[in-house]
Amino acid sequence: MSKQKIKGTKLKARDLARAILKELQHDDRKQFNPKQLIRKLKVKNSVDSALAALVQLEADGKVRATDNFKYQLARDFSEKQSSDYAEGRVDLTRTGDAYIVIEGDDNDIFVPARRLSNAQDGDKVKVRYWTPPRRRKPEGEVVEVLERSVTHFVGTLMEYPKYAEVVVEQPGGHKLAVAVHRAEMLGGQKDDKVVVRIDDWTPNRFGQLSGTITAVLGAEGSSEIEMQSILINNGFQITFPEDVVRESEALPANISPQEINIRRDMREVTTFTIDPLTAKDFDDALSIQMLENGQIEVGVHIADVSHYVRPGSALDKEAAARTTSVYLVDRVCPMLPERISNELCSLRPHEDKLTFSAVFTLDPKTHQIRKRWFGRTVTHSDRRFTYEEAQEVLDTGEGDFREELVLLDQIARTLRKKRFKEGSIDFATNEVRFRLAEDGTPLEVYIKERIDTNMLIEDFMLLANREVATFMVEKAESLREVIPFVFRVHDEPDFDKVQELARFAEALGYEMDLRSPQSIAKSYNALLSKAAEDPLVKMLSPIAIRTMAKAVYTTQNIGHYGLAFANYTHFTSPIRRYADVLVHRILFANLEKGSLYKTNPLKLEELCKHISAQERKAVTAERESIKYKQTEFMLDNVGKEFDGVINGLADFGVFVELTENYVEGMISYDDMDEPYDIGAGKLFITGRKSGKKLKMGDSVRVRIEDVDLTRRRIDMALVEVLHAHEHGPAATKPAAKSTPRTKAAAHQHAKPEKGAAAGAKRGGGARRAKAPAATGGRPQRRGPKK
Repeated sequence: MSKQKIKGTKLKARDLARAILKELQHDDRKQFNPKQLIRKLKVKNSVDSALAALVQLEADGKVRATDNFKYQLARDFSEKQSSDYAEGRVDLTRTGDAYIVIEGDDNDIFVPARRLSNAQDGDKVKVRYWTPPRRRKPEGEVVEVLERSVTHFVGTLMEYPKYAEVVVEQPGGHKLAVAVHRAEMLGGQKDDKVVVRIDDWTPNRFGQLSGTITAVLGAEGSSEIEMQSILINNGFQITFPEDVVRESEALPANISPQEINIRRDMREVTTFTIDPLTAKDFDDALSIQMLENGQIEVGVHIADVSHYVRPGSALDKEAAARTTSVYLVDRVCPMLPERISNELCSLRPHEDKLTFSAVFTLDPKTHQIRKRWFGRTVTHSDRRFTYEEAQEVLDTGEGDFREELVLLDQIARTLRKKRFKEGSIDFATNEVRFRLAEDGTPLEVYIKERIDTNMLIEDFMLLANREVATFMVEKAESLREVIPFVFRVHDEPDFDKVQELARFAEALGYEMDLRSPQSIAKSYNALLSKAAEDPLVKMLSPIAIRTMAKAVYTTQNIGHYGLAFANYTHFTSPIRRYADVLVHRILFANLEKGSLYKTNPLKLEELCKHISAQERKAVTAERESIKYKQTEFMLDNVGKEFDGVINGLADFGVFVELTENYVEGMISYDDMDEPYDIGAGKLFITGRKSGKKLKMGDSVRVRIEDVDLTRRRIDMALVEVLHAHEHGPAATKPAAKSTPRTKAAAHQHAKPEKGAAAGAKRGGGARRAKAPAATGGRPQRRGPKK
């Protein structure tokens, strides 16, 4: 029955129910109370009759009552014929809504916060989904949580006369209330920050979950507690279990003669480490010597963690659960206890150490690899360099191991040149660092300078990682076997996102060639090479990064697009990455000629997925710590003015990076000098009164309006536009050369791993930033994270 027929009439009970159901079906997201429905339908029935109809529809399973005394179409009824089920991981947004990421499926499933059923970010869930009328994107609801990503949370302890609870803040202003026993508060006081373990996710009649307080952190507000909270809320424990610590302490410090006898002894070969100033876990070293036949031998020596961390041990189980060290601005949350990471396995100078090595024999003129060898070794570091110390030797031509460093730098440059010629992409982004006071207060924000010795180490780590993977691939091919192995893969970019990037580049006057993945890679490098001379192009770097797939661990080798390697793995950082420990074990078991060792492929793939998920959580934690310190740095600057550059445009405001300290904040459109409209593609905004346009890269003067440390948010107001840049050279050609989107082309540019797009608005909310971002002045990790 249409609304036109029922307008102004009083309907029979059955017809009223039908009219109400049709109205709710018109927009299955909307909620109405009986009075609103009477007005909407323009009928003369009473509110009570509408309520009775709704109650009956609810009993029939066609509508459901919401928690605000309204009614909404029931999904069970609405999508009974068209819904389906899938399993995936929750990707929570800032608003509290989520996307369910389904492996191998291009379409993430949007789930609003009210349909998450207490599922948290990273949880593995079963979801029922459908495609609503007049929409293209699937939506759904969580029907079961299959695996919890995080079980411990930091919250605020609230104490009442008859009960106590811990309140955990969630994205989008949502909160978890966790009931705890008053007799088990571990001395915690009202308003203390505590760690709570959730024991039962089924809400009681008061809407509370059940949990247990496992630690009391103390009064809210200190940087120490915030950093601990970031780690715990992302699923990382800040202490090691007692059995893990005991096992690490029991490991022998001395290397037995028997152990040396079964290894290649390289202690007499010139060897040294090059690390950040603050590093304590030196997990790689380089050696170099000239052979009698005139060729060069370079050794990449990696701490032999697998010698100490044995499968099935308490240490191994803990490392497999953590899978990675987490680097915040002011601390490291290590994968392994310090007894291993900073003592037994750290390649400290003037100490014999057990290592797993990749040794290469190179042609002295072309630096081509003539021979490679992998195996367990014993090494002795002659010198510990910082990056800056090694760079000074290269710059001045004076100092320890000058000849060795110069030769290694020459070889690294050859490797780098070859890599870029073959299509490797140089996504070198600014890394924000902090100078901190003893109490952790940020005193200065600066950009880390990337020097030659950084790239020297990176190139040799890339070489070792590539050659180890190639060895395993070639061994499997020679034996005509499938040998389960841990690869680090990187899919081709999402073609639709690349086209969007090309539109941005066109607006700046630069052309991109989109005819093939190889030409896209060349276009990336050509574009990014101009970033130093054109600040507008520099603004494109984050957009370019967001077009890329996320590198992941898997047993299925598809190559590494960003590095242009057919085979790639992670071998060089077993102190801080569990994937590398697995690689060492599998490689060692397959080194002997004719040997064949296979691990369970399904279990290994599941472990790869877990490691990739943990890596994403570690990246999130790192970024949260940087944002917190940036916000903390600006606390005393409310009311002050700064110069900045527009580095992002959104529906709700303009993002600005301050020139002086690289801190990012947002100007709401309410705090602009006039109303603005955002242009197509979010390339510019136009003033409604003046008609002036503001674009990414434009220089502005802003005033700090508010600094909210709790929300880690900096609000700004526009003072004046300093300079609106003319965008690059005149664009006389189309921005993108591309072939028609044939079936083959669509397959060639298949959508990559989810989570690569940062801040993309779909459905109900913007995702949390997932793209690579600048890192802080934290204790630094070693080697490339590629």
